Amino acid sequence: MEKHLHIISFDVPYPADYGGVIDVFYKIKTLSELGIKIHLHCFEYGRGIQPKLNNFCEEVHYYHRSEGHKGFSHKVPYIVCSRCNKELFDNLLNNDYPILLEGIHCSYLLHDERFADRKIILRLHNVEYKYYQQLFLHERSFLKKIYYWHESKLLKKYEKDIAVRSLIVAFTEEDAEVYNNEFDANQVFCLSAFLPFDKVENKVEKGCFCLYHGNLSVAENEAAVLWLLKKVFNDINVPFVIAGKKPSANLIRKANSNAHACVISDPSAEEMQDLISKAQINVLPSLNCTGMKLKLLNALYNGKHCIVNDEMIKGTPLQSVCHVCNNADSFKETIEDLYCKSFDIEEVYKRQEILSEHFDNKKNAERLIKWIW
Repeated sequence: MEKHLHIISFDVPYPADYGGVIDVFYKIKTLSELGIKIHLHCFEYGRGIQPKLNNFCEEVHYYHRSEGHKGFSHKVPYIVCSRCNKELFDNLLNNDYPILLEGIHCSYLLHDERFADRKIILRLHNVEYKYYQQLFLHERSFLKKIYYWHESKLLKKYEKDIAVRSLIVAFTEEDAEVYNNEFDANQVFCLSAFLPFDKVENKVEKGCFCLYHGNLSVAENEAAVLWLLKKVFNDINVPFVIAGKKPSANLIRKANSNAHACVISDPSAEEMQDLISKAQINVLPSLNCTGMKLKLLNALYNGKHCIVNDEMIKGTPLQSVCHVCNNADSFKETIEDLYCKSFDIEEVYKRQEILSEHFDNKKNAERLIKWIW
């Protein structure tokens, strides 16, 4: 018997060029390859209609997101309220297929009694209230700080409420524990990210620089880079490349004041992958421990040495394939040690073993299918 599944995505999941949509796109692709009939519903607010998605879906619907003041509410988080859409709900009610919600963002329907008897699965991309707490702490704009603070307060109450309304599928054990222990969720499972990689593609010859990569317009990522510039690369003579989307003028100015640092703004996907593969060390501290850091997985599949902190790997199976440091001195010492150290073939094999065990798209899709049906 055919299996049909509604997937509601917080954004158009193609091109698969940033964290959350990478997981969504490769999940859709893998489920389709396993014979699942996908009915995709996505909110479009700048990425446009993407015909590529039709290759993997029975149908693709695009919906308007109510941005700005139209999406605000005093009771429901903005990321949720701005994605409340009557047309979406009407389309879902045309049949009784199971529904996969991609992120808290798409969960408004959990409060609609018309869906009370539907099989609904919530894919948790973050413990969102904790994520917004971190954004609040690291944001410099006063108005944005107010928004992040308000959103975090709403999200904490909202996440506790919906935790008992559906089956939860988290990225990490850390996030699952929050939903179990803090929110008393009924059912929580863990499922690793779906990825575009299936093999460690690594040139073992020595690289010639350290690299931080990520979306530099995110306050948390900018704060991590500024910490590296101020505390780690302030007095070691190692080239440091910072690459990512939309770096601020402040970040560029700080990098330019360091003789060994440079910023590469808005590199193409191909340029970014080239940087990751050529870097001797991917230096990736994180300031929060929620969700799965897909940039780390990219570096592990395609880069050489990786230095992280506890927050980057907490709740993941990746500690044994990373160098873990938790203060500036430790980062400096490890960088100076690894900068002249070859990344040998034994490390490639070790990585492949760990990553294949936990990040096999087909195996993870089969697990998801079992939970849904």
